Amino acid sequence: QVQLQESDPGLVKPSQTLSLSCTVSGDSITINDYLWSWLRQPPGKGLEWIGGIGNDGSTFYSPSLKSHTSISRDTSKNQFSLQLSSVTPEDTAVYYCARYSPTSTGGFEYWGQGTQVTVSS
Repeated sequence: QVQLQESDPGLVKPSQTLSLSCTVSGDSITINDYLWSWLRQPPGKGLEWIGGIGNDGSTFYSPSLKSHTSISRDTSKNQFSLQLSSVTPEDTAVYYCARYSPTSTGGFEYWGQGTQVTVSS
């Protein structure tokens, strides 16, 4: 059973860097052709893909967020992480980590439960 668990950063102040980690169990982030991804859902809006990291460590980002987003991994902990710099209240959202399978019947197969991030002074 694949499980993903996001960390809980809680409240973040404007202009600070948001840091989230996702711990994966039941699978290895270095094996198989999956994209370990971050998504978010602002209040009253749809789900937005932020970016992801592949099994070889290659990273992919949404063009709209690329300038202040960084995704990395710690293979010894089977974790991948998100850093979003210079946050504003518009970055307030529920953040999810998920495993994406690029097959025709795949998609976002496994999700974390989500963590609420509020950007406020």
